[in-house]
Amino acid sequence: MKTTVQIPDSLFKEAQKMAREEHTTMKALIEAGLRRVISEHRQRERFKLRRATFKGRGLQPDFEGASWDKLRDTSYEGRGG
Repeated sequence: MKTTVQIPDSLFKEAQKMAREEHTTMKALIEAGLRRVISEHRQRERFKLRRATFKGRGLQPDFEGASWDKLRDTSYEGRGG
């Protein structure tokens, strides 16, 4: 596919110089650059929630088998409303 892009003159000149030094073409440099950017984008790790566990022996006996409602109500007990 053919396309036209506008880039700063200084970047174009630098790329031309590199192409000459590397015995390659501008097309090859552009393709390599695009492939690298796309690859890096794909490899970026998505946000991961860190594991935040605490040492302990599990729930206190009063809460073993308790419903989520009981746990929630107890945690908010005495905090307004």
